[in-house]
Amino acid sequence: MTTPPIAKAAAAPKQAIRPVMTNGYEIDADFVVYRLEEAGATLLALPGTGWSTRMRSSSLEIVRTALEAYGWTEARIRPSVPSAEKITRMDEAMSWIPLIPVDRYVLRRVVGARSLVHPVTDRHLFPWRRLGKALGADHKAIQRWHAQGIAMIVAALKEVV
Repeated sequence: MTTPPIAKAAAAPKQAIRPVMTNGYEIDADFVVYRLEEAGATLLALPGTGWSTRMRSSSLEIVRTALEAYGWTEARIRPSVPSAEKITRMDEAMSWIPLIPVDRYVLRRVVGARSLVHPVTDRHLFPWRRLGKALGADHKAIQRWHAQGIAMIVAALKEVV
């Protein structure tokens, strides 16, 4: 009589599984999602203006209304400009998205879109249902695809480290 596979697995000596670490953190799905969302918030916090190579032209000052002249327009809350360290971390985390194979481009889109988090409100710019509507799929399928993409990134990072 042969022993069942479950009994063989239970009888086999257990090897200690050492988690793969980077900078003191274990590389797992939660870590990758956190870093991608942090990178998305940093990306959205970067100023949209700055030096440009396009031609600039000056225009004459126009007469403003009384309300505009005294600052009665509604102010927009802007997040602070991210530090150089945060921008470096953003570059590192965003470089993980290409670890998903090219032929799985939908997973890349889902992971990339889901990483965009508003830096002030901490809300995702693309909720599950909006992504589902944009891609023509159920929001539960989008969640599964996101998990698959994150799992591919985790596997690729564990191979590198």
